[in-house]
Parts: sequence; structure tokens; C-alpha cells
Amino acid sequence: MTAPDSDDHWLPPDPEPGPDPSAPARPAGEAIASGGPELGAGDVWPPDEALEAVELDDAGWTRRSLEAILLVADEPVPAATLAELVGARLTQVEALLIDLAGEYAGQGRGFVLRAVAGGWRLYTHPATRDVVEAYLRAGQQSRLTRAALETLAVVAYRQPVTRHQVAAVRGVNVDGVFRTLATRGLIHEVGHEEGPGQAALYATTPAFLEQLGLHGLDQLPPIKDYLPEGVDLMDLLEQM
Repeated sequence: MTAPDSDDHWLPPDPEPGPDPSAPARPAGEAIASGGPELGAGDVWPPDEALEAVELDDAGWTRRSLEAILLVADEPVPAATLAELVGARLTQVEALLIDLAGEYAGQGRGFVLRAVAGGWRLYTHPATRDVVEAYLRAGQQSRLTRAALETLAVVAYRQPVTRHQVAAVRGVNVDGVFRTLATRGLIHEVGHEEGPGQAALYATTPAFLEQLGLHGLDQLPPIKDYLPEGVDLMDLLEQM
């Protein structure tokens, strides 16, 4: 998504007194239904056991899978692609997507599902623009994580580069880090690869050079000076 979901920042209620030892065990998942979770130090709400206890029919599994994919998608995903990923008929997926979009809109959720550019994608609700922008501006004051710095370095020395190429170098998924770097104006999309898929290509921005006090990319220090011992520069360039 282009910006983090603006949820309601829900906090679990204060823990209730401990359960009566003589009382029968409560079925898994009942705490969620009753709204009275019993939390202790280090507990995570809701617990995985409660999530796994929910029984779904085939349509429910498909619906949940669609939501999960759309949550991490960085660009609109065609319905045909979604149908292939979840193993369902295209007509079924299209109907579920329309139902989801209507449900989110009708419930006034902090996000909306839209059909744009030949695909489907989640976006923050238009009415949350001010609070989302405030959140993003606040995030720009914090320091970049090591993962973000490593990703930015790969983009800087390899540009233009795709997310997949950067992920291959770092060995981890970089979608979230790319969103952070783009939000802070350090990288931006500069085109698309030729051939199947036409993946988006990214490069650093003038703001990146400004942050480092450089006039151009030719002033970047030689990468070989910063490689860990035992790392061969040619091997690294082949990966990139």
C-alpha cells in the first residue's frame, strides 16, 4: 500500500482477575468473542491459538487469502493473478473482491479496496489523509534502520534496480523497506524493465544526494572500501 493502514489504534482492555481454578476450561477463541482477553506479561493479543481455532469454509479461506495478498501488494493485482494464487475460479474471486470492497466502504474502515489500473489494491481511506500524513511526517524524523540503510546502499550502487534484484542481494523481502525509503523521498520509480512482468525500476533521488552532501552519484565512495572481509567484489556484482 502507499501508506500504512490507519487503524483505530485499539488497545486490549485491562486484564480481568485470574480465572477460578474450579471453573471449566474456556474453549479456544472464546476470549475474542467475549471481548475479555486475559493478558499477562509478554502475552500477544490475539494469540495464535485463537486465530487458528477459527473454522472457515472454502469461501472463507479464499477470502482470507485474498486479503493477505492485497495487504502486502505494492501495486494493483489483476483478479486473474489473484485467482491463480488462491486456486479459485476467476468469477468467484471477482465476486469476493466486490463484496470486500463494499464491506470495507459500508463499515467505514480505515482502508478501502479499489479496482484501479487493471487490478485491485488496498488504499488508506480518503478521510484519513491528514492523520496518515502526520504519521508519515513523524516517521521521517526517526533514524533509518540498518535494514533500510543496507537496502538504500544496494539501490545507490546498482541503480536502476528492481525490488526483486535488491531482495536477491540482501536475501530477504524488501517491500516494506522500499515503501519506507520512497516515503522519505530517498528513492523513486524511474521506469520499468523490458520483457515479461515489466518490474518497476528504482533509483535514488536528489534528496538522497542532498542528505549525503554529494553533487552526484560519481562522488559515492568506492564500494570495495566497505565490504566485509572475505566478500569478493566480483561475486557481489554478479549477484546484483
